[in-house]
Amino acid sequence: MTDYADLLPIAHQAVDLARDIMRTMQPGALTAKGDRDMASEVDFAIEGRVRAFLAERSPDIGFLGEENGPSGAAGDLLWALDPVDGTVNFVHGSPLCGISLGLITGNRSVLGVIDLPFLGVRYHAAEGLGAHANDQPIAVSTTARLSDAVVALGDYAVGDGAEDKNRTRFALTQRLASRVQRVRMHGSAAIDLAWLAAGQVDAAVMLANKPWDTAAGVIIAREAGAVLVDQDGTPHHTGSSATIAVNPALLAAILDLVAGEPVPAS
Repeated sequence: MTDYADLLPIAHQAVDLARDIMRTMQPGALTAKGDRDMASEVDFAIEGRVRAFLAERSPDIGFLGEENGPSGAAGDLLWALDPVDGTVNFVHGSPLCGISLGLITGNRSVLGVIDLPFLGVRYHAAEGLGAHANDQPIAVSTTARLSDAVVALGDYAVGDGAEDKNRTRFALTQRLASRVQRVRMHGSAAIDLAWLAAGQVDAAVMLANKPWDTAAGVIIAREAGAVLVDQDGTPHHTGSSATIAVNPALLAAILDLVAGEPVPAS
């Protein structure tokens, strides 16, 4: 197994730059990205600064940013950045937003840093080294009953095809709401996966999988003991259609709910 820990300091430094911008710069003008989707001036400022920093410090690693796409080397490693994960929250003054920087090789995430600047928490992990929040080890919950589970659900769809996509999401919400203790929609994939890793939610279900959204959170959750799968139960990878992260005890029950299968009472 390759030791990716040598790249963690670079990732932390990149996220330090992003955090400082996010904490000191106003959202500014908004750029429409389609129906009810947007990017702020802060998104572009962070992505530009981090892209330049990583190009200088790790020139052999390519870069993929949510706002301006790919650049740099075309090798085995790729940085994936969501400069402001939860832009709508950020623009509205909600603290539920953050920076998500992951490292991908092939079709899997191997390193991740998530910083929540307005909550004062940073999560990080590298393959084989465990997951941490503010440098303290974290682990997924041991909740074993659906009726005790708090499940984070990804945002409803916007843009092209949203109506059809949301029929599936509404049906899933209804199934979850009838069986689990609570359903939460935080509006940030990074938060969903980081809080799953820290045991603050028991499962995170997103019927989507964009590399900038999930690259960091996937490795953090996995290193904290989560099982990550696609909606058909196959192992999660960068090409999966969905991102389902759950503590092992709840995996079968959550997958049944996602599939619409009857679940025994618990």
